Amino acid sequence: MDLAKSRYSVRNYLAKAVEEEKLHYILECGRIAPSAANFQPWKINVIRDEELKKRLAETYGREWFKQAPVILVFTGDHRKGWRRADGKDHTDIDIAIMADHITLAAAEQGLGTCWICNFNAAKCAQILNLPDNIEPIAYLTLGYPADSTDDTTRHLRRKSFEEIITFDQK
Repeated sequence: MDLAKSRYSVRNYLAKAVEEEKLHYILECGRIAPSAANFQPWKINVIRDEELKKRLAETYGREWFKQAPVILVFTGDHRKGWRRADGKDHTDIDIAIMADHITLAAAEQGLGTCWICNFNAAKCAQILNLPDNIEPIAYLTLGYPADSTDDTTRHLRRKSFEEIITFDQK
């Protein structure tokens, strides 16, 4: 509970590299995440190269994005995702589970993250030379949070338990 409450979206990073051991630990926490029918229709592109980060920033357009020492690009292959009987593809859900594992592992290691879904996916795919069957689904910035005036408690303002939870509703 403490970890879930302390994690927030970081939009201001220190110019400090993420240690390899921490990065591998965090990525391993993502790798072991569950997926529907264990199909694992995902890949993560780890971006640390400054030139490549600048190019990816063209797909998002926020200046703070370039501050992050690491950008994780989550991609999915919808051909490999599990489908429910009605045809619903669970690739995006699987990737969200993996990304959530990573956000919590990063927080545990003293690192910050921010989910980004509002980016130009077609341009991202072009920059990363992704094959047509691979879709960039989300970015996750990763690094050490800088002192900031950002509201680090916004994520704690939640709807009440009663507003979102029902038991045995018929």
